[in-house]
Amino acid sequence: MIRDLIQESLPFFSEAMNSIGVSDSEWLGLFGKATVEDHADVALPCHALAKVLRRSPTDIAQEICNLVSTSLEEIAEVSYIGGFVNLKAKPSWLSRRLMEIHSDDRIGVKTDQSLTYVVDYSAPNVAKEMHVGHLRSTVIGDTIVRMLEFKGHKVIRENHIGDWGTPFGMLIEHLLDLGEDEAANELGVGDLDSFYKQAREKFVSDSEFAERSRGRVVKLQGGDSETLRLWRVLVDESMRYFNEVYSMLGVLLENEDIRGESSYQDLLPIVVDRLSKEGILENSDGADVVFPGGWYNREGEPFPMIIRKGDGGYNYSTSDLACIIDRIERLKCDRLLYVVGTPQKQHFEMVFQVAAMAGFMPKSSNATHVNFGSVLDTNGKVLKSREGEVIKLHDLLRESINRAYEAVINKNPDLDDKEREEVAKLVGIGAVKFADLSTERTKDYVFDWGRMLSFDGNSAPYLQYAYARICSIFRRWPGEREEIVGSRFLLHHPDEIYLSRKLVDFPSILEESIQSFNPHKICFHLLSIASSFATFYENCKVLKSDDENSKLSRLSLCDLTARQLQLGLGLLGIGLPERM
Repeated sequence: MIRDLIQESLPFFSEAMNSIGVSDSEWLGLFGKATVEDHADVALPCHALAKVLRRSPTDIAQEICNLVSTSLEEIAEVSYIGGFVNLKAKPSWLSRRLMEIHSDDRIGVKTDQSLTYVVDYSAPNVAKEMHVGHLRSTVIGDTIVRMLEFKGHKVIRENHIGDWGTPFGMLIEHLLDLGEDEAANELGVGDLDSFYKQAREKFVSDSEFAERSRGRVVKLQGGDSETLRLWRVLVDESMRYFNEVYSMLGVLLENEDIRGESSYQDLLPIVVDRLSKEGILENSDGADVVFPGGWYNREGEPFPMIIRKGDGGYNYSTSDLACIIDRIERLKCDRLLYVVGTPQKQHFEMVFQVAAMAGFMPKSSNATHVNFGSVLDTNGKVLKSREGEVIKLHDLLRESINRAYEAVINKNPDLDDKEREEVAKLVGIGAVKFADLSTERTKDYVFDWGRMLSFDGNSAPYLQYAYARICSIFRRWPGEREEIVGSRFLLHHPDEIYLSRKLVDFPSILEESIQSFNPHKICFHLLSIASSFATFYENCKVLKSDDENSKLSRLSLCDLTARQLQLGLGLLGIGLPERM
């Protein structure tokens, strides 16, 4: 709304400013969203113009107000307060905008010129548990994928799982000690951490096992067929479990999205060769390194990125450079996104810098580290189990569904068992996702069951209930929902107008959320829509409206609210029950 209101007002403001001797460069940057929503939608502060015109800000604001008021009478109410020119969209203008977005299948959201994005997210390690850190990467990444696809982009999902390296020697040997069937059973029930810890413990305490493990790493890296078969057993059983978690979460990741570290092994020597040919590979204490420049250790010495260690093994930085080569040259992508925690910030900055130095990533491409904070408990500490262990993501999701089941019973005891289970899953999973996505992603957030599952306030259940309430309105209305499309929006009551402002703002807020890779922006706007709707519904009769045109108008507001909640939450990967 703000953007449209500014664009429609600009010609008239430009004419007025020219007439009083103010150039575009002196005022255009000042014209924008009002800081006090009650006063206006758009404002022009005139304090900076006082020096230009040698007059008081209030006098300038009054003159501008007089010059533009008549021209803008179909668009906005124009006023001045204390040196500010204020514009407040008129109900008639809001009505026209509402009709435009109501009749649009995309609710006013435009598509972009299509680009190819590769989004790297989730990335669990084989034979290790998925924990709350993977939750953030998975949920944020999934939302970004959905949003980019909605905007018309081609998106390639890449789940960069940790499926290679020296630990697999001990994991394979432990598998053989247990027997394939027993190992598959242990991994298949999701006891991944236990499997890994047992293998690690044997590696540390049993020299014969350790020796076998080292020999198995050599066989794995040498391409021994039996070793590769056993490695595949580990990967497949782990992925079966990961997919169960993905299914519970309702995310888009599938097996074909997997591009593990193993996929890039053939590229690692090529990375070394190409860095060498560019003349940026150096030897430092026996290792092959690159000095990107601008990075220093505590002693003030240049800090290197290790490409190949002294023993000939490759570093994980080498794998990330191989990924960039693959994604740019094979997938022909325009943009690379890495949805990875903030602690990896320096690593990615160095990788991107080296990739640009080596010509792996042309200037036309763009790599972005979409970083995120930690999940904390209510005491402000990193979320762990009572035993001090990392909380299994599967267990956390199941707990949320169980808690949601009880909450749903209390909210609506009339639901039958099947419906109650379906609603509980939507509410439980939605609660976990929304708690994550509604927090500014770069910040830590507190995992609080009470707040997450509340039907009041900043939560998915609150939004889901608002949607279900609208569905109940249309179940009681004898007409067909399609009949109201094209109806005029008659905005008279203050709560109708307030809700309308939120609905008109939806396309631009969603655009902003997508462009910045910040889902929390659309989360908060959805909450403001739901809150505004609740007030509107309480104070404005819908089905019992005395006037038929007014009834159709209010039903249209209900319909548009529901569609925006459905689209917004759908892009967050959160389902909506029609009854709660």
